[in-house]
Amino acid sequence: MSEDLEQLKKDLESQVKIAEDRLNQLKYLQADFDNYRKWSEKDKSSIIALANENLIKDLLVILDDFQQALPSLEQEQNKEGILMVRKKMMKILTEYGLSPIECIGKKFDPNFHEVICREKCSEESNTIIEDFSTGYQLKSKVIRPSKVKIAEQITENEGENNG
Repeated sequence: MSEDLEQLKKDLESQVKIAEDRLNQLKYLQADFDNYRKWSEKDKSSIIALANENLIKDLLVILDDFQQALPSLEQEQNKEGILMVRKKMMKILTEYGLSPIECIGKKFDPNFHEVICREKCSEESNTIIEDFSTGYQLKSKVIRPSKVKIAEQITENEGENNG
């Protein structure tokens, strides 16, 4: 009888150890699944946020056309209507996360700007002095960098006679 009792105790301890191992495996599996779920949701939200990127890039061409057409419409009666259409379009694109990159007077940053030319002037070097083409960000991603002119500071020796 005592031998049977000892054997049952050993079997019980063995089964308890197996049960604890399975419980730990289950906990790790559940943690892995939670991590996967969180990663999947994050990935899904980033895909949704940038899903319209190609469409918005194509619409930027139309915004550029509006911008270029405005100076030639000074005498046109439809100027206010065209301005209103441009404003509505920009409002809709802004709601989707589009924002222009502000650059005049700021330091050149290759992540946001593309240098087209440089000009020697009294401004501090690498300061943006002209914006040729507005750049845009969709959420936090640059979808088109600004095309800019940056300053090159005139040194004291450059202004002197070369003779």
